Amino acid sequence: MMPTVNTSETIPSEENSDSVLAKLGPGLITGAADDDPSGIATYSQAGAQFGFNMLWTILLTYPLMCGIQIVSARIGRVSGHGLATNIARHYPKPLLYFIVGALLVANCINIGADLAAMGEASKLLIGGQAKWYAIIFGVVSILLQVFIPYQQYVRVLKWLTLALLAYVATVFVVHIPWTEVVLSTVVPKLSMKPEYITTVVAVFGTTISPYLFFWQASQEVEELRAKPEETALLKAPAQAVRSMKRINIDTFIGMGFSNMVAFFIMLTTAVTLHMHGQTDIQSSAQAAEALKPIAGQFAFLLFSLGIIGTGLLAIPVLAGSSAYAIAGSFKWKNSLEHKPGKAREFYGVIAISTVIGVILSLSKFDPIKALFWSAVINGIISVPVMIIMMLMAAKPEVMGQFVISRRLKALGWLATAMMAIVVIAMFFTF
Repeated sequence: MMPTVNTSETIPSEENSDSVLAKLGPGLITGAADDDPSGIATYSQAGAQFGFNMLWTILLTYPLMCGIQIVSARIGRVSGHGLATNIARHYPKPLLYFIVGALLVANCINIGADLAAMGEASKLLIGGQAKWYAIIFGVVSILLQVFIPYQQYVRVLKWLTLALLAYVATVFVVHIPWTEVVLSTVVPKLSMKPEYITTVVAVFGTTISPYLFFWQASQEVEELRAKPEETALLKAPAQAVRSMKRINIDTFIGMGFSNMVAFFIMLTTAVTLHMHGQTDIQSSAQAAEALKPIAGQFAFLLFSLGIIGTGLLAIPVLAGSSAYAIAGSFKWKNSLEHKPGKAREFYGVIAISTVIGVILSLSKFDPIKALFWSAVINGIISVPVMIIMMLMAAKPEVMGQFVISRRLKALGWLATAMMAIVVIAMFFTF
């Protein structure tokens, strides 16, 4: 998976001795942002409706996520540009505008659903009106992204990933029949019923999302801007071995964290809600509320706090990925390191995306229908984006000597094929 680089330059010893924690950044945040309140609702529904028979999906999504996210990260690190800029340079503009436009729509819907879930979770915890909490969370998210420089902001996002541990902790406050869990995960009882296929589609569509590709590639570029000693690998091939190793560690851990949390959410709702006959869960807040009489107050608190924490992490990633994509398409300045006055258009997209999400959260829209259409749009654009990424990653014009290896190419194309199957299945289950 690692490219061969012929260079006589050495890597400073202090950089070799970086701790694993220091290597975590874009991959960790990207993985954690995948478990947003909308994702929590999907995983909760999967566990509540089908018990342990949906846990097997995580065994597939983890390696596939790792493969495609490593590809996106490498494109950013090697070229020094985000996905949208690279697509604009090598592919027709109408294709780029279609992808970016669809991404913006899907992200706004997702932001609205996440804010609504955060508002409902806050209402469950402390009372009051959910809509005011949604407005507050939206405003806070905008202010943090606009006024905190990237290096400080990324530390905030790293700490917010700890919110996901709430879903790991819930497993320790409920009884788990581990033998049955392991057997069901490795040898699941599959079904061809439409509702089962639909849930499998939803899990894959929630886990492998286009906004994650754009975000991680752009965060690799942000890392270059924030560290003067770092340069795009096309210009500084001597940095390749260290950089590729960091990307691999960061992504494997980040996606592992993401999939572990998804597994535990499914597991928690399976051993509580499913076993008590509560199989119809319409939102993450409903899942939290349903846990209370079954698993107790502590599990309810952990689940609810996790919704808020993951939302605070995911909304900036959703809005930020839209901003990076649009700014890259139109060659606007785009960096969270820039002050607002130097990147007005970039921050404008972040603000507008979040405001649209707030408006949607305050409207009478059906959150399940919203998530459904968000999944449909993400599904429509995920496959072409993944195909373009795989083609770019194998192009010397984009990657120079750092074109991806056969092993990573095989994993990336496998992920693309699986998503194509998922999208086809999605349309058949309409």
